[in-house]
Order: sequence, then structure tokens, then C-alpha cells
Amino acid sequence: MFGQNRQQLRQVFFDVWSKMQTNQPLDGLERVLAQIIDMHPEYQSLLSDPDKLDKDFTIEAGESNPFLHMGLHISLHEQISTDRPAGIRALYQQLLQRYDNHHDCEHAMIDCLAEMLWQAQRDGQPPSEQDYLLALQHLCDKP
Repeated sequence: MFGQNRQQLRQVFFDVWSKMQTNQPLDGLERVLAQIIDMHPEYQSLLSDPDKLDKDFTIEAGESNPFLHMGLHISLHEQISTDRPAGIRALYQQLLQRYDNHHDCEHAMIDCLAEMLWQAQRDGQPPSEQDYLLALQHLCDKP
């Protein structure tokens, strides 16, 4: 379902949002995307405007990329459901006890995931699961 093409990946979000608006049935992964879209009402107007499909989001303009953000939610969901890296599911369960809701918990975890990915890209190295799990463990250990 997902490839390396930015436009195709984004189109999936637009398609799921359209299906949600018309009460069309969703398949398994589409249901995951629908839950993520529901958690982010601030992105729903964007998904209602097909002209935004190719929009660039830049830090310089003070923008965060909603597609990257939702994609990180998808990645985290997959990691937890498959327990890959090994131990992430248990860390998620621990972190759920520290946060008011699962969305805040996911955002804290996504910050660690994004940092790990950024460091790997910066250093030209593969992402370090060990560093990622350590960062999540630090979240669990915070007073």
C-alpha cells in the first residue's frame, strides 16, 4: 500500500478521509489511518482540499508536516502490534500509565522515533533500535 512516492502515500490519506466522509467501508490499514485522522482534527481541512496534495511543509515557514506526523503514528502502531523492536509493546504499556491518554503517550513515543530517525539520517547510519528503546525507557523512568 505504501511506496516511496510522496504523492501516492499522501493520496492514501486523502482517500481514507474521503471514505470516512461518505461512510464507505474501510479495510484494516485504512481503519488505522482513520483512527489517526480522527485523533488529528487539525489535519482534516487539509485532507478535504485535494489541491494540498503536493504542498511542501517547511520548518522555515513554521510548519510541521502532517503527513510525516501521521506516518509516524502508523509506524508506531505497527511497531506496537508486532512488538518490533522487541520490547516496545511492554514499554508502550508502561508509558500508558504515565500519560493521561494514549494519544499523548503516542506523541511522546513519536518524538523518540523521530529523533532516532533524524540522527540516523544525519549520521548516514541505519536507525538504532537500541538507542530508540533506551530513549523510550528513559521516558518510563522519568519521575
